Amino acid sequence: MFAAILLLVLAQPSPHYFRYERQIPVAAQGQTCTAIDASIFAHAAPGLADLRVYRDAAQETPYVLHIAAPVATRQANIQPLNLGSHNGSVVFDAEMPQGTYSTINLGLAPKNFIATVAVSGSQTQDAAHATRLGTYNVFDLAEQRLGRSTVLHLPVSDFRYLHFSISAPIRPEDVSGLSIESEPVQPAEYLSIAETSQIAQQAHRSVIEFSVPANIPVERIEFVPAAGPANFSRGVSIEVADEQGSNSTQQPVTYRDEIRRIHGMHGGRLIDDEQLAIKISEATSPRPSKWTVTIDNGDDRPIALTAVRLQMQKRDLCFDAAPGAKYTLFYGDPALSAPRYDYASFFQLDKNASLVKLAAEQANPQYESRPDERPFTEKHPLLLWVALVLVVMVLGGVALRSAKQVAPKP
Repeated sequence: MFAAILLLVLAQPSPHYFRYERQIPVAAQGQTCTAIDASIFAHAAPGLADLRVYRDAAQETPYVLHIAAPVATRQANIQPLNLGSHNGSVVFDAEMPQGTYSTINLGLAPKNFIATVAVSGSQTQDAAHATRLGTYNVFDLAEQRLGRSTVLHLPVSDFRYLHFSISAPIRPEDVSGLSIESEPVQPAEYLSIAETSQIAQQAHRSVIEFSVPANIPVERIEFVPAAGPANFSRGVSIEVADEQGSNSTQQPVTYRDEIRRIHGMHGGRLIDDEQLAIKISEATSPRPSKWTVTIDNGDDRPIALTAVRLQMQKRDLCFDAAPGAKYTLFYGDPALSAPRYDYASFFQLDKNASLVKLAAEQANPQYESRPDERPFTEKHPLLLWVALVLVVMVLGGVALRSAKQVAPKP
């Protein structure tokens, strides 16, 4: 086992040992980026460790895998300051952390309510000269089976203090605080891995199934409802199981969330809220997997969906192209470990980088199997056992003969 691990670490890349290749149509010199699609994940080593870019099919070229915006965002729990009542509304301040933010989640305890939240911001705790940021509706429509939303989507802000005023029926004791999500540098982009409009109806459930090849990351599920005014809020469960089914030793993984679309007047207030995508974390399987997405419709009619999509976050492979050179992306050599380039340490995305699309995947015409460089004992473990058995037999025979020679005569 140690020898196999050592071979993995010491294996050197060569264009001859990659099973697959894709041409990179460079349009100009300078920084060039191309999107990594699902088929590359399916045929490359786990974590894309074996990706290599070669210039003119001979010279290895440093690259970096760039993700447009990280999925995970910093969160902070913030306690309310000066919490109380004023003119029938709940008012409080919040000291915000350094940096920009836009998404605020209020901690509100009540059920079955609709309330209006006015938000303003300032650099000091004095709200006398605060900047008005907007008015938002928060709600819990559990009695109408339309879900709950206490999220405020503010303009991107960096105020040191925010000031809140929440209308009835919210009371001061209903407010536990708020949390924020930091604003990413740029919005996340996603690529579709699989899409279907085939939805099976089973009693009170809508069921959608997908088969996903090994090593492909699934990071979001997007639901596309048909056009129409229908409002809904439905629980969703996602089960990820090994494609081998009952023969697999891997236990299924289950995720739970909800989708909703609420547009219209409720309780005299306009509610405009949608959540039609579910983010998934750590959903990469080293084996082919079966995804079962189940929508709980309760006693309501199933949602009319035009499509359901499995998606992964967009990853760009970026490198510096030389004038007149031809570049090829190679992969499909599991003996390789991930490369380490200085280029990645100093990389900064150029806003004027050339964006190109990879050519179709094809088998590497130069491909040949790596020579088996394992020690003789790793290559022929059975011979080792045979040799050990023979040694034991010989030693046993010698010991038996020696015992007979030294045995006392009667």
